Amino acid sequence: MESPRSEFTDSASNGEELELAADSIMDQVRSDDGESRIKAAKEIRRLAKTSSVNRRLLSNAIEPLVEMVRSGRDECAEAAILALLNLGVKDERNKINIVKAGALDPIINLLQSQNQNLQENATAAILTLTACSANKPAICSSGAIPLLVSILSQATNPQTKIDSLMALYNLSTLPDSLPSIVSSNPIPSLVTLLKTVRKSSKTAEKCMALLEPLLGFESGRAALTTEPGGVLSVVELLEEGSPAVKEFAVCALLTMCESDRERYREVILKEGVIPGLLELSVKGTTHKSRSKARVLLQLLRNSPRPRPELEPAALENIVSDIVLRVDGGDRAGKAKKMLAEMVQVSMEQSLRHMQQRALICTPNPSK
Repeated sequence: MESPRSEFTDSASNGEELELAADSIMDQVRSDDGESRIKAAKEIRRLAKTSSVNRRLLSNAIEPLVEMVRSGRDECAEAAILALLNLGVKDERNKINIVKAGALDPIINLLQSQNQNLQENATAAILTLTACSANKPAICSSGAIPLLVSILSQATNPQTKIDSLMALYNLSTLPDSLPSIVSSNPIPSLVTLLKTVRKSSKTAEKCMALLEPLLGFESGRAALTTEPGGVLSVVELLEEGSPAVKEFAVCALLTMCESDRERYREVILKEGVIPGLLELSVKGTTHKSRSKARVLLQLLRNSPRPRPELEPAALENIVSDIVLRVDGGDRAGKAKKMLAEMVQVSMEQSLRHMQQRALICTPNPSK
């Protein structure tokens, strides 16, 4: 049988021809002949990859493609899930309709497949579907979360690990999903990923964006502190991460310290947090990161006292208290050196601020 590819062009100028070609593909994807359905699914995948017009024209293929995913035949399921994946890219309506057509159950089953290609394609499909806010409640209740955590831990394909991470992050923006995510124990896998990726990478950013809200749970904090190198992997981001990563990292450490200062203060201090925290408190690129760093510095001192604003002298007192308790001459020496640099920068900033205020408050000479 002739492939539908010969009947359908990527850039046909005649709208009627496009519709006729789409109808031809639809006939084949609904046919009883398995090979014809697979060829049609592959053509849908190709045509939907880069064209929003084609994604609209071929949206009626969603239901028969979902039936193909359910078929139980690996080749048929793979062709169909790849076609669905491309139909959902940059098309919210198609994403919603894929879920409404009942695709979640068969895709969830493929997350557990022993066929690595099917599992990887299913993970990519779930990632695409989680990008649509309307789909998140259904995906969270489908049983996908523990399977995504398992894939994050066990997948051998780096891209599949990242796809599962991104899908979990997308779901984590739905607050009701967080208990299910934290109970599936993704934190050891997140720590492993943080140890292996560049600290300033987008992957590190998504790791921290997912990790931070999980530390609002006692089980999440326990998982991080008991995982070898867990707290250290977050502390290192304060010095080596991108601005966004640093902000997530300081917020994560602050969440821990605020939840139980006595339990987590020493745990955080012993990982050498002070140099990165000092730098962030003065040189952070956002007010939020600087403010959170200063609040954390207060909590890390022996006797925290609330202060409305941390001026250079206050910062020096706080860090002096902390440095006295930091084990290891190298860490203490580095912290003291950075303190001097940070205080100097802070004093210069304060002086500029005072000069600006003086200019504003100086009355214009009368004419």
